[in-house]
Amino acid sequence: MDSDQIDENLKVVLGWRVEDGKLTKDFEFKTYSDGVIFAVAVAHKANQMDHHPDITIGYQKVKIAVNTHDVGGISHLDFELARVVDSLT
Repeated sequence: MDSDQIDENLKVVLGWRVEDGKLTKDFEFKTYSDGVIFAVAVAHKANQMDHHPDITIGYQKVKIAVNTHDVGGISHLDFELARVVDSLT
């Protein structure tokens, strides 16, 4: 995707941004356990899609970052995963 396409898609997946060449979003939770449960759910859905994001778990926070290695950047698959991840919250 070129930068214009990425910008258009960012309007649809609220809270997501491009950081270090990856589609990225931070999520906050009431407890550490809630964040871990969310991260596991993301991992499960991502594995079903065969599209694997970086998942960083912190105290009451989870960061998801993804790009498509095959194209060397952000693709429609990343935005599809973003929508799936958002549906888990």
